[in-house]
Amino acid sequence: MPAATSDTSKITDYEAATSFLGEWGPFQQRTFFLLCLSFIPNGLTALSVVFLAGTPDHRCALPAHLNLSAAWRNSSIPLEEDATRDGALVPSKCSRYKVEYLLNYSERGFLPGLDVNLSNVPKESCLDGWEFDHSVYTSTIVSEWNLVCDESWKKPLTSSLFFGGILAGSFVSGQLSDRFGRKMVMFGTIGLQVVTTLIQVFSSSWIMFVVLYFLLGVEQISNYLVAFVLGAEILGPQVRTFFSTAGVCLFFAVGYTLLPLLAFFVRDWRMLQVGFMLAGCVCLPLFWFIPESPRWLLSQGRVEEAEVIIRNAAKMNRIESPPVIFRPLKNEGRTEETRVHNICDLLRSPNIRWLSVTLWLVWNTLTIAYYALSLNTANLHGNPFINCFLSAVIEIPAYALSWVMFRWCSRRLSHFSALFAGGFFIFIIQFIPRHLVALSITFEMLGKFAVSTAFAVVYAYTAELYPTVLRNTAVGTCSTASRIGSIVAPYFIYLRTYSVSLPYIVVGSLTALTGLLSLLLPESFGMPLPDTISQMQSFPGCCQKRRYVLTSTKEEENAAEEKSLARQL
Repeated sequence: MPAATSDTSKITDYEAATSFLGEWGPFQQRTFFLLCLSFIPNGLTALSVVFLAGTPDHRCALPAHLNLSAAWRNSSIPLEEDATRDGALVPSKCSRYKVEYLLNYSERGFLPGLDVNLSNVPKESCLDGWEFDHSVYTSTIVSEWNLVCDESWKKPLTSSLFFGGILAGSFVSGQLSDRFGRKMVMFGTIGLQVVTTLIQVFSSSWIMFVVLYFLLGVEQISNYLVAFVLGAEILGPQVRTFFSTAGVCLFFAVGYTLLPLLAFFVRDWRMLQVGFMLAGCVCLPLFWFIPESPRWLLSQGRVEEAEVIIRNAAKMNRIESPPVIFRPLKNEGRTEETRVHNICDLLRSPNIRWLSVTLWLVWNTLTIAYYALSLNTANLHGNPFINCFLSAVIEIPAYALSWVMFRWCSRRLSHFSALFAGGFFIFIIQFIPRHLVALSITFEMLGKFAVSTAFAVVYAYTAELYPTVLRNTAVGTCSTASRIGSIVAPYFIYLRTYSVSLPYIVVGSLTALTGLLSLLLPESFGMPLPDTISQMQSFPGCCQKRRYVLTSTKEEENAAEEKSLARQL
């Protein structure tokens, strides 16, 4: 790639230079819908672990050659209380009666429960593996590699490693796309995702599977974020807003709804991966229809290539383009040296520090609640495919409501009401009687609806609270920090092994309390976007004193020094 030959500050304003294209011509429509289509495979695979790592009913296996009577073979598994079924007695999943005792009783003609008190028979672990029920899943990674009982810790770790890959991808994708281009990284990672999924189909061990699953997390978030940036850079201001909120979220939700439908017809985890691979293959031909970001090309000094894209867009929109699109700017009136801000500025002054810490907590809690509810669909009563489908479909009206709330309502109250309602719905699930299964699932879906609404609002709310000089850094940092929540979310679900109510108590309480915490955030509805740190609104308890303000230009810094000198005199 050739080195940049000019600086973007010396190129005329991009929005003004390309305004002749209009907002919603054929070029923008094609780019909008094709980029949105690329989010569908992401929605399809983001929560695929629900079915890839589904846990079928299981019990200890007995050696096939064991010469046991039918009565003793049927009574070889001890009964235990199941907390998820109101303490009903069910066959143990992790123990059996000792085989030598069963053989002895069977050979002597004793009958279980009549001649022998089963409570006195010694027990042992599943030394010969497990028998899995195949009525729901033909095969999962749990049944293939026996990730149950003493090995059950590997199941939440599988999810956490995938989300760890997403965390790593969040770090590297931006740097790669800045270096090699949006389009190249987007389709390069889509291609790598297809290849990695194909290799994963032939995984011979759990270790091999999770290593590839980590790489899938890196590749998936990379093409997701780069496609998001590519759309934001190509589309005009009004269309960009709709694309960044409703467009991305709704098409992601469409992919999510397709997941349980595909899993319902494909019950084997390896063949399900083949389906994911084919979905990625469908996106590869879009390479010839989605252009590179002209903004990025300009930043690299490739002005001619950027102009070719804009002229092709004008031709598609049937608009005559001007002879020269991007004119170099004279540096008159632009002699001030602008201060460069970085991630450290998010913690430098008390006002922005408390805002950042509060938002990091809010983002983490939202991520924990969202992924905990999404991953828990496999544990709900009833059909897991229907439960997952409901969890996906409920996001579509949630995103529509978030757009309405963000357009006409208070940001702080909108976010608080959605977040607190989500915590309330999740928390009271524990009080619903076990036999009211439909009511319990309804409240869980209401919780998912509220959390999804809050999640959609917090993206744009965060962008409005931070100034222009730090906005991208702040939103990126919040998103990266929230990946910690996605990594630990599977372990919140794992708490149900100790008590079925425990995940609802912890997640519900945490979400509701964080909703109350969000009331401390400043209001931004109807407020102009701040450009500098000094223009930010005050966090409660923090005042915008000049000595704490990070000025963005030398002129502001000189003014602060003059005031300080005046006080001393």
